[in-house]
Amino acid sequence: MDSRRPPLTPAYATLPEYLRHWADVTPDRRAFTFVDHPTPDSRGVHRTLTWRRLDVRVRALAARLAEEAGPGDRVALLCPQNTEYVTGFLAALAAGLVAVPLYPPGLPGHADRLARVLADARPTVILTTSQVLREVRGFCVREYSGQGAPARIVAVDQVPDGAGEGWRPLTPEKSATAYLQYTSGSTRVPAGVEITHANVVANAQQALTAYGADTQPVTCVGWLPLYHDMGLVLSLAAPAVRGALSVLMDPAAFLHQPVRWLRLLTAHPHAVSAAPNFAYDYCASAVTEGQKADLRLHGVTALINGSEPVRPGTADRFHAAFAAQGIAPDTHCPSYGLAEATVVVSAARPGKPLRRFALDRDALAAGKALPAPPDDAGAVLLAGCGTPAGQRLRIVDPAARTALSEGEVGEIWVQGPNVGRGYWAQDELGRRVFGAEFAGEVDMADRGGWLRTGDLGTVLEGQLVVTGRLKDLLVVDGRNHYPQDIEATIQEAHPAVRRDRLAAFAVPGGDSERVAVVAEHLRTARLADIDVPALARAVRAAVSARHGLRLADVVLVPPGTVPRTSSGKVSRALTRARYLEGAYGSQRDGAAEGASR
Repeated sequence: MDSRRPPLTPAYATLPEYLRHWADVTPDRRAFTFVDHPTPDSRGVHRTLTWRRLDVRVRALAARLAEEAGPGDRVALLCPQNTEYVTGFLAALAAGLVAVPLYPPGLPGHADRLARVLADARPTVILTTSQVLREVRGFCVREYSGQGAPARIVAVDQVPDGAGEGWRPLTPEKSATAYLQYTSGSTRVPAGVEITHANVVANAQQALTAYGADTQPVTCVGWLPLYHDMGLVLSLAAPAVRGALSVLMDPAAFLHQPVRWLRLLTAHPHAVSAAPNFAYDYCASAVTEGQKADLRLHGVTALINGSEPVRPGTADRFHAAFAAQGIAPDTHCPSYGLAEATVVVSAARPGKPLRRFALDRDALAAGKALPAPPDDAGAVLLAGCGTPAGQRLRIVDPAARTALSEGEVGEIWVQGPNVGRGYWAQDELGRRVFGAEFAGEVDMADRGGWLRTGDLGTVLEGQLVVTGRLKDLLVVDGRNHYPQDIEATIQEAHPAVRRDRLAAFAVPGGDSERVAVVAEHLRTARLADIDVPALARAVRAAVSARHGLRLADVVLVPPGTVPRTSSGKVSRALTRARYLEGAYGSQRDGAAEGASR
C-alpha cells in the first residue's frame, strides 16, 4: 500500500543516486505507471514499476550498456512513451553515459529531424523496445548506409534481469553531462543542450518547490513526451528526486481523446500536470457533457501552462468548461522556461489568482509595457509567469547589453544552477548564448556568464511577463509586430480558423517586409464548403483594424498541414520556408498583394 504522506527527500547529486535511495527506503511504493490505451474505447491499461523493480531493471540495462559503450558515449532513446523509456534514460545515466532523449522514427512528420539529430549526436548505442525494433533497425540501415559502423541497437525489454547481477553502479561526477536535450527547432536548426547531472537535479528541485510539491503529497500526471524538456523534468526527474508517483500517458492517446488526461487527474488526488496552451483549449472544446459526468477535478494541485506567451483567455475557457467538475481557478500556473535552462525558469505558484495584464499594443511594439483598459480593442492581454524558481533573471537591452527597468521590454537573461553548460559540438554558439555579460561597470552580483534566452519579456509588479521570441519579431514599415498577437486576432476573426494551428511570418515584398499567414481550418469543416474569399476578407479586416497591418497573403489549409516542432509548437520558420517554396500555392485566397515566392 502507498502512504499518501511522502517520505523525506534526501540530497543527492544525481538521479541514479535518488533511484537507489528510494529502492532501499520505499521499495514497494509505486514509482512509474504507464497507462496504455490499446483501443479507441479503452479506459486505460495500467503498467506499474515499483522503486525496487525499477532499480532491478535499471541495473540490468546499465550493465548491458557498460558492455557496449564507454563513459561519455551517447545513448539515443528511440523508445515509445512507456516505462521502458524511463528505464532506458536512467540506465544510461547510471552507466556514466550521455542520454539523448528522442522518439521512434514512426512519429509523423519528424523523421528528417530525427536523422539530423542522430547525425549530430553520433550515438554509440540506440535503445528501443521490441514493439518498434524492426522499425528502428530499418531506419538505421537507411540512415547509416555508407557512413561507417552503425550504432548498436538494444531493446530495453529484451535485457534479462540477471544482466545486472554483480554490476557495481557508478556515481558520475555532478558536473558531467547527463543528457543532450535537443531544442525543438522552432526558430533554428536543432541543437543539443548539454545538461549536467547537477543541472537536472537542481531544476527538478526548483520545479518541485515552485509547484508546491516539495513538502506536500503529489502525483505527477503527464502526457507530454519524455523527449520534451518539460515532459522529462516533470514526469521523470522531479518524481525521481521526490520519490513521488509519476503517471504517464502517450501524447497520441491525449490527442485522440483529451478526456483521458482529465480522467487521470480525477483518479490521482494532488495531481501536478503540465500542458501547452492548445491542450487547455482543446479540452474545453472537445470534451463532451457526457464525458464530464464522471470527472472530479477538485483535487488537482497545479496545472502548468508553459506556452509563450500565456494568454488569460485560455485559462478562463478551461475553468469555465470544467467549473462544475470542481476545478479551482487558482490551480492554473503560467510558467516560462526553455531547454537551455533544463526547463523551468519562472512560475506562478498554485493557490494564487492568475495575474492578468492588459497592455497597450502600440506601446508594447515600441518596447514599453504600458497599461490599457482590458476591454480596449488595442489591448494585449497577457498572464504573469510568476517569479524565478531558485534562479536569477534580468530584462536586458539585447543590443546594448544593459539591464532595463520594470515595464521596459527586452531580452530575458537567466543565471542559475539549472542553466546548461552549452551546446554539443558548437562551442562558439555556446559561448555567445551561455556566456553573455553586461556591458560596462556592473554590480558584483550581475557579473559572470548569463544565458541569453532569445525571448522577449518584461517585469510588471514583480511578475515576469513574456511577450514573444526575439527572432520571430516582425518589423513592417518600421513598426514591430508580435506574430502570436496577429495569430490571436486571426483565430478570432472567423469561426472556421482552427485555434493554435496557424503561423504568421515575414515574406519579401517590394522595399520592405510583408506579412503572410497560413492557417488550418477546423477538422469539422471541409475546405470545399468554406467561403475562402470571405474568410480571407474577415481576417484581413480584423488584422488591419487591430494592428494597422495589411496582410500580403492569407492561406487556408487542411488540418495537419501547418508543420509543428517535436514539442508540438507551430514551426513558423518551417511554415515560412514551405510557403516560399510554393507548397501552399494552390490554397491561396487569391488576393495576395506583392508577396514573392
